[in-house]
Amino acid sequence: MDLSRGFEKFTQDIVNNDWKVFGCEVYEDGKLSFSFGDTKDNRHQIYSATKTVLSLAAGIAIDNKKIDVDKDILYYLPKKYTDGMQTDLKERFKKLTLHRLMTMSVPGFPFRAEGDDFVEFSLNCTDIKEDEVSFDYSNIPAYLTGVALSEAMDTDLCEFIDKNILNPLGVYDAGYTRSPEGYFYGASGMELTVNDLSKVGLLLYNKGVYEDKRIVSKEYVSKATSVLQMNREGGYGYYIWKYKDGFAILGKWKQKCYILPKRKLIITYLSDIRDDSHDLIQSMERNILGE
Repeated sequence: MDLSRGFEKFTQDIVNNDWKVFGCEVYEDGKLSFSFGDTKDNRHQIYSATKTVLSLAAGIAIDNKKIDVDKDILYYLPKKYTDGMQTDLKERFKKLTLHRLMTMSVPGFPFRAEGDDFVEFSLNCTDIKEDEVSFDYSNIPAYLTGVALSEAMDTDLCEFIDKNILNPLGVYDAGYTRSPEGYFYGASGMELTVNDLSKVGLLLYNKGVYEDKRIVSKEYVSKATSVLQMNREGGYGYYIWKYKDGFAILGKWKQKCYILPKRKLIITYLSDIRDDSHDLIQSMERNILGE
């Protein structure tokens, strides 16, 4: 298909329908081919696409043997929280490994933490089904993963991500959201440009390498982008979604980066379309993917 013509039709749909899309990029074989709108000047909320950046931080920690995804979450959390837990609830949480949290396979968490201490709130969620392994999407597992990483590596995770992931990608001054107790809120709240998010996609596309520099291991990227937990969308890895014959970074209000290695394509766009419509993705798939 004529990708140039397809991209033109896609962007024309954006204009004609007055969709609130800030910008869009398409990469072929790792190289930028087409761009539209504001892709570099302004950063925007990426909502749950933040979780994929968290996944990369976890990958670096795993590569450096700072965390083990088969250990329970309480192993990594501060004792000031875990020591005071009720015995029965503590035993239930000990069944929750980092792998379970990173694959969203713990049913029963509320969608988000509340109050002035998110760790305390999260560790008092009594509706969890620790023995049931099924997909249940929540921000709490990602938040707890971020806390575990901060504690295991004895670092501020925002600073760690800047130094070890974003700065090597040429991304500076990204926006972060923190929990009331000061931890990186790894579930949401980052601000990136379209081009910034494309670079995260490129890092995954190149199996952990960006411009000849390895940032995270090939082994971790292969695992994180594979289907580790089935869901109705086709599967989920470590905070990365299955998408067609590739995978995707997804945010709440149509912040998207689709990575399709077999087709040698990356498609990124940031939007603020606050409804459940599928018009934008359907236009992209029709015009760019030819489906």
